[in-house]
Amino acid sequence: MNWNSRFSVSALAARALLFAGLLHFGNIAHAVLIDDEEVPLHQVSAQECRLCHMEIYEQWKGSMHARSTALEDPIHRAFYKKVVGDPTKEGVRMKNGKYPVCLKCHAPNAAQDGKTKLDAMPAYSEGVNCLVCHRLKKFKGTRLPNGKLRLGIDAYETAEVCQGPSGFPASFSEHAKRANEQREGEEEKENPHRVRPFVSVDDEEMIFPIESNPDILKTSAACLGCHDKRNNAHGVPLCATGDEYVAGRTHVSCQSCHMPMSGGFADHSMGGGHDQAMLRRALVMKMDTHKVGDRIKTVIQIRNQQPHKVPTGAPFRNMVLKVTAYDRDGRKLWENFKKHPIKEDPKAYFHYQLLDDKGKPVPPPKAKKPGKDTRLEPYERRKLEYSIPAKGVAVIRAELYYNLLWPSLKKKLDFLPKHLKEPKLMVFSETYL
Repeated sequence: MNWNSRFSVSALAARALLFAGLLHFGNIAHAVLIDDEEVPLHQVSAQECRLCHMEIYEQWKGSMHARSTALEDPIHRAFYKKVVGDPTKEGVRMKNGKYPVCLKCHAPNAAQDGKTKLDAMPAYSEGVNCLVCHRLKKFKGTRLPNGKLRLGIDAYETAEVCQGPSGFPASFSEHAKRANEQREGEEEKENPHRVRPFVSVDDEEMIFPIESNPDILKTSAACLGCHDKRNNAHGVPLCATGDEYVAGRTHVSCQSCHMPMSGGFADHSMGGGHDQAMLRRALVMKMDTHKVGDRIKTVIQIRNQQPHKVPTGAPFRNMVLKVTAYDRDGRKLWENFKKHPIKEDPKAYFHYQLLDDKGKPVPPPKAKKPGKDTRLEPYERRKLEYSIPAKGVAVIRAELYYNLLWPSLKKKLDFLPKHLKEPKLMVFSETYL
């Protein structure tokens, strides 16, 4: 269906009259008219936003927010099917009989309706779509008075109208102009956030009303409902980015790094651990070498520039430092490990270990206690030293790789796409002798 059939002037005016009527009775419902049907705001698809915000939509569409559900994220799907069940079935429950708590972050619109069939409507399958974030009114925190966690959408009061960082954007006309230029051959379209009803040329009513809420959308409060903390069923911390952020004693907001401004608008790609560019910006690494007798003393310094641990988030993310010495012909003469550093060079493995009652490493759902945590602390500077045989060495190279999964999980989840199992180069340093 094209724009003119969806958003004709008369249709826009009718919507404005609907909202005017609701305002008159002092009750703005969570609903808008889509194709002449009332739709709750949290069931509005991102496709409705795409019509004007094309560039932002494309950024979001490529983000992990858009792929957050068990329908789209293969890693999350593997765990979801193990712990919960089929994401295309209604009424599935966790083993304890409760509604799947993961949906409150990974599919908040479905969680608000208490649904589990994620392909039932676009707003469910879109995961964290536009109106998940742009309905957040107030952050209540992730802990209840009794100490229990309330996560995802439950950590917020949601608004009855769209929320924006500055209310109605003054620069929208220019943004809409650029969007129209991309739709060559079409006439200029109405603005669904503001339209002048035909019944009154003096009053403006909004179709998708939008109000200013910088306290949420310009601060980390917009993120912490999902990214603060998450425990497993045994109370073992799995994700604790919020606690790490507090420990970092920073005043930098999450958006400063994950949604930088470009062209007057925040980048909605929201890069994280799946984003190579974000990974490369996260750390600084340098290497100093000097010869001592027949050895080369090599000091590698790694500095975490983030206000949280690196890696953070999912507990199976990890980093590996690979140090290699080569001769002039590129032949490998020495390396800090051959197979995996966990046994050969433990200091080169940055990870968070989860253990069972007997101290054996286990996957997140089965963990009974936390184990060793060798990840970089917020703003930490860590120094690693190596003594390398000097004979024939012409080049020493240090490379830090990021992995989305533990090696054991890569084997168990061997059906995953190759790009999710491959290590990603974060930073490197070379010294020529």
